[in-house]
Amino acid sequence: MNFASFSADGQSFYGAVAEGGMVALNSVCPQWPTLLDVIEAGALAELEKVAEGRPVTHEDYEFEMVLPNAKRILCVGVNFPDRNAEYKDGTTSAPKYMSLFPRFASGFTGHNQPLIRPPENQTLDYEGEVAIVIGKAGRRIAQDDAYDHIAAITICNEGTIRDWVRHAKFNVTQGKNWDRSAAMGPWLVPFKEASQLDDARILTRVNGEVRQDDVLSRMMHPIRREIEYISTFMTLQAGDIIVTGTPTGAGARFDPPRYLKPGDVVEVEVNGIGTLVNTVADEVL
Repeated sequence: MNFASFSADGQSFYGAVAEGGMVALNSVCPQWPTLLDVIEAGALAELEKVAEGRPVTHEDYEFEMVLPNAKRILCVGVNFPDRNAEYKDGTTSAPKYMSLFPRFASGFTGHNQPLIRPPENQTLDYEGEVAIVIGKAGRRIAQDDAYDHIAAITICNEGTIRDWVRHAKFNVTQGKNWDRSAAMGPWLVPFKEASQLDDARILTRVNGEVRQDDVLSRMMHPIRREIEYISTFMTLQAGDIIVTGTPTGAGARFDPPRYLKPGDVVEVEVNGIGTLVNTVADEVL
């Protein structure tokens, strides 16, 4: 059973994804006002039991970013071998340490919603990735224990305004946090076994054309290592999101670059999770 945040009739809800619509669970579980509260309470399994057999409450709705009130989102950059080679910086071996940068929930939208291209710059790009949601807090987590700290997994299109990641020498934050430039969803899939990540494959299509195609097992810094490394310097909390890295094939790496434009349709598919679909639109001022 998968869970999503959604809106209907001007209100926000969370609930279970069902055939034919959504099963809103807010009023059934007032102790957990949002899906983030469910994660923080370690109650996904309990929520599954609550949702079992309940009828669809909403047939007409819009997806929101899966955790619209997420407090901390940390992204791993340049984490596939071919992606590392794209930088052509003279290095031939995998980097010893991973690249990291923060994103904020305001930069994300939901499934079937448009990625927003701002008027200041038109280098909006896509990056298909798997995201993990921490379910159990921990510090200095060993790799062997890392998967025990994951509550759920989802899909991210880590949309980026490329020119703005080059505004300064050592940071990319301003190119990674434009409002609604990225998407996360469609839903959270409870994490129950290692194969959900170890056997996952990322496919990104733009207007039906495959642009990215790779498997998580080729990551230079596997997810177990990401959790170990990040939890060395900060205590991971329930509800934290780690966006784990994108394969080669982003629009910036074509010659000439192939950036997103209004009307484009971007699909990020991950087996065992689903497909995150977004259109592209210019910001309305």
